[in-house]
Amino acid sequence: MNSINNYIDHTLLKATATKTEIIKLCQEAKEHNFFSVCVNSCYAALAKAELKNSNVKVCCVIGFPLGAMSTKSKVEEAKAALNDGADEIDMVINIGLLKSKDFDAVWKDIEGVKRIMPNNTLKVILETCYLEELEIIKASELAIQSGADFIKTSTGFGSGGATIHDVEIMKSVAKNEIKIKASGGIKDQKTALEYINLGVQRLGTSSGITILKDESSNSNY
Repeated sequence: MNSINNYIDHTLLKATATKTEIIKLCQEAKEHNFFSVCVNSCYAALAKAELKNSNVKVCCVIGFPLGAMSTKSKVEEAKAALNDGADEIDMVINIGLLKSKDFDAVWKDIEGVKRIMPNNTLKVILETCYLEELEIIKASELAIQSGADFIKTSTGFGSGGATIHDVEIMKSVAKNEIKIKASGGIKDQKTALEYINLGVQRLGTSSGITILKDESSNSNY
């Protein structure tokens, strides 16, 4: 198993996040050698500049946090983030279309973004707190069909975050075809290790430093 820090996308996505806070996030990521920082796309260039000459990657969220905008808008946002230096994209699935059983529209939404970034990592956020078990299975299948690299549990802004049960469902579909990222509510080392031991390849959290220090946290993400 890799060290815990290598699993962590060090995350700051709140609407009030300032440039100063993003710079601090990047400094922390370099200090603790986290896998990436995860930021809103307006901060892609700033994060890229701050992480220059480091191994820390830049991850940007797209269609965040609702996933309900047009595919074209998601594609253009992803293009802009990649042009500004993003290495990875975390896009939110269109939850309403999934629940409408318009599965063609859902996979085309994911495929549209993946098509413009064939060599970059695409993670698809399912927002499992809003989904029934069969919908989690279907959403996972659609992400695989669309060429995504990861399925991710949550935005951290829904009614709930990652759960062991939901990750087990995702894992049953993923097998070796797609990786899994758990996010939302991962605030201590015990929880982080539970997901890693379950086979999760990435953790999204704003509590990365706390997790490394094995302390509890009051973080909202």
